[in-house]
Amino acid sequence: MHAPADPPAWRRAAELTGRHAECGGLDRLIGDVRSGGSRALVLHGEPGIGKTALLEYLTVRALGCRVVRAAGVQSEMELAFAGLHQLCAPLLDRLGHLPVPQRDALRTAFGMSEGSAPDRFLVGLAVLGLLSEIAEQQPLICLIDDQQWLDQASAQVLAFVARRLGAESIGLVFAARVVGGDLAGVPELAVGGLPEADARALLDAVHAGPIDTRVRDQIVFEARGNPLALLELTRGLTPGKLAGGFGFPALVPLSGSIEESFLHRVGVLPEQTRRLMLIAAADPSGDPALVWRAAGRLGIDADAAGPAAETGLVEIGPRVRFRHPLARSAAYRSASAQNRREAHRALAEVTDRQLDPDRRAWHRAQAAPGPDEDVAAELERSAGRARARGGLAAAAAFLKQSAILTLDPAQRAGRALDAAQATIQAGALDVARDMLAMAEAGQLSDVQQASVDMMRAQLAFITSRGGDAPALLVKAAERLRPIDADLSRAAYLDALLGAIFAGRLAGPGGDVSEVAEAAVTAPPPRRAPRAPDLLLDGTAATLHVGYAAGVPALRRALADFGAGMSTEEELHRMYLACITAIRLWDDDSWETLSARYVRTARETGTLSELPLALTARVYMLLFAGDLPGAALLTDELQAVKEATGSGLASYAALGLAALRGDETGGSALIDATLEDVTTRGEGIGITYTEWASAALNNGLGHYDKALAAGLRATAYHKDPAGMCWPLVELAEAAARCEMPEAATDACRRLSEMADASGTNWVLGAAARSHALLSEGATAERLYRDAIARFSKTRLRVDLARAHLVYGEWLRRERRRNDAREQLRTAHGMLEAMGMAAFAERAARELRAAGGTAHQRAAPARFEELTAQEAQIARMARDGLSNPEIGTRLFISARTVQYHLRKVFTKLGITSRSQLDRVLPIGPAD
Repeated sequence: MHAPADPPAWRRAAELTGRHAECGGLDRLIGDVRSGGSRALVLHGEPGIGKTALLEYLTVRALGCRVVRAAGVQSEMELAFAGLHQLCAPLLDRLGHLPVPQRDALRTAFGMSEGSAPDRFLVGLAVLGLLSEIAEQQPLICLIDDQQWLDQASAQVLAFVARRLGAESIGLVFAARVVGGDLAGVPELAVGGLPEADARALLDAVHAGPIDTRVRDQIVFEARGNPLALLELTRGLTPGKLAGGFGFPALVPLSGSIEESFLHRVGVLPEQTRRLMLIAAADPSGDPALVWRAAGRLGIDADAAGPAAETGLVEIGPRVRFRHPLARSAAYRSASAQNRREAHRALAEVTDRQLDPDRRAWHRAQAAPGPDEDVAAELERSAGRARARGGLAAAAAFLKQSAILTLDPAQRAGRALDAAQATIQAGALDVARDMLAMAEAGQLSDVQQASVDMMRAQLAFITSRGGDAPALLVKAAERLRPIDADLSRAAYLDALLGAIFAGRLAGPGGDVSEVAEAAVTAPPPRRAPRAPDLLLDGTAATLHVGYAAGVPALRRALADFGAGMSTEEELHRMYLACITAIRLWDDDSWETLSARYVRTARETGTLSELPLALTARVYMLLFAGDLPGAALLTDELQAVKEATGSGLASYAALGLAALRGDETGGSALIDATLEDVTTRGEGIGITYTEWASAALNNGLGHYDKALAAGLRATAYHKDPAGMCWPLVELAEAAARCEMPEAATDACRRLSEMADASGTNWVLGAAARSHALLSEGATAERLYRDAIARFSKTRLRVDLARAHLVYGEWLRRERRRNDAREQLRTAHGMLEAMGMAAFAERAARELRAAGGTAHQRAAPARFEELTAQEAQIARMARDGLSNPEIGTRLFISARTVQYHLRKVFTKLGITSRSQLDRVLPIGPAD
């Protein structure tokens, strides 16, 4: 005899046979959560291996914890945030406790309010905050079954939360078939097959009658330790077969899959029962009333549920529950295409168009036998709602299906274009290419064809940061020229930025000189020029005519930046504005714009812009001499990159290592970054990296290496404005290596920029560089002029280095007293800033001049702090609240408080007000 049909608790207990190690690991997780820690874990293994049973075990064992659950459903993968809403719905009464941007983002994502599409990482922060709020009251266990079938938006957000857990008393446990993708790197526990002895014990536990030894051996062998296989694949075998009777050869089908077993069991049921199971399988909501209403539409009565319940395949009670996802899959796969369409049509008819319009649209799409404009239009509206909630993958899926169901060639092409744009934003690049091909096969207007060019440029830029993108953008700009001057100018400006990024690695037609030649012919703006117009005209003139030609327009662009621009447009153009300030040697605009860039990205929750914003700000702080502040932002940048998956090269860490004089770490970063940017076609990265190498080696006194790096950095002559920093390092290294031709050329190029720009920064840089090649009174005048110029800027690094080279010159001139004064000033500034290599160079010179270099003592106990503790301590000292710190570092406010307690203990203090006296000087920014 067989055991009764599928009592869930009994079956789960049986499936835990032999799971001592797995259960022990889950017990430890619960213990950690109860004691105030947080853990994320992925249980992974093949279907039927017992993952769900282990989640049930967690539910039973989590005494004293609140448990919330969600499960991915294959037919619900296109509904944005559906899985996340399952998990969070019971917790939304605490939504009001979140910071306003996070609360609004989550409300919009769940369709509770209208608003602009939220950044998915801001939604992730909101979910982390919400779970942390609940865990303040009671330890929280979150269980997510069938993670592989979550909608993409939910999967990304929950993976984000899993990586940012800290000290919140939260356990987040996923069950998935395979590890990877969104959950790559999250701690995992493989759930394998049962050992042979346990498999035999499970068979004996579920079969009351005798089992022949040979039969048992074959069953165990065929099931490979899979508990569901052991339970399922023996169904239908008579006691005689199990006891080794004449039916023994019938065991051969055991080599088939578990799903084939389910398919067979579904196939022998009455037709009405199969159709009822099909409706239940096609509806992911689990609402029995909806299933019965749809069944009524097809003339299926309540008696059809009986045979399904007797087999244990599905239970239609307070909720619709299939025994296993494979049983749901079997119920759907076993039906004909016609029956599936009828089931979806019935479900669409009984789904409320006001309360659940997107699920209704999806059912209608599955029910459509061919093109249907009414359904296509409804899918298009669903895409708009999904996009507004931030569900880019769902919007893309709706639009793709809408295009497929559209018959009119022109309309089909337009919807395919919309689908392509959405799939690019969702990161599905291969699907985007397919959608573009579908669009191009139809009837496109000139504007639409230009959109195709723009999207192909986007794809090129995403994949290589350079390559073909600039040329494709120029093509789009030229196509738009007679149609829309403003769109044409925007495309030209994007092409210029793309060409600057690609630099020496640009593809055919994408070189800065070629792009600039095209951009100077851009149509005039239709209204008074705004900052983007001036950036276009000035940048194109600089690259095509010469540096001086673009300076007036670029100065106006920086002065007017933001006027008449939306926040979205500001963020889109802010990086170009920041690098323009650098190329103009305008440190005041650089300071203002970089701070504004970071602030705006944070306030709007535009986390996709934050890596570039933080990088721009880090370099401003580096040149201002605030290396501790730059280090904190570099740590924050790393947290942002990890959280968002940003592929931005490690420019911030590279610059920090170079100015710190970290020879080992800096050299490794230089090598890794060069390989990275070269692979991606990001030529600007070669310039930055070689500059960092030159600066590092100038500090270390390795002038031959600095010279080689400087020459490589400045070898690209087509973008002279992009050479401003490398030319300074090249001039110093060449002078020290007695390479007058290279030094003179670098000075000449600096002087050309100084004559056109005229800022104190570039005039100081030119004076200091020329001084290195001069003698006597001329040299002294130039050194003093450089110091005077830099003293009027915020650029403390350049000022300190001017004192250093002046002191070195004075010592060689045997003016030891004057030399000691300059070198002592340089050493004090460089050491205070944390520029160890340059500080040691100044100390050597000072000792050679008969002076003494005094080392500054590190603040008491500060070095005991971890990098994250130091970062949090600085932010707390500067007045940020715990939620504000958590938002910046992508951790919960509770984790911030946990780290602050450790900081107070290590530093021997008891409150935030005491941090100011024990921390080094330097803002958290």
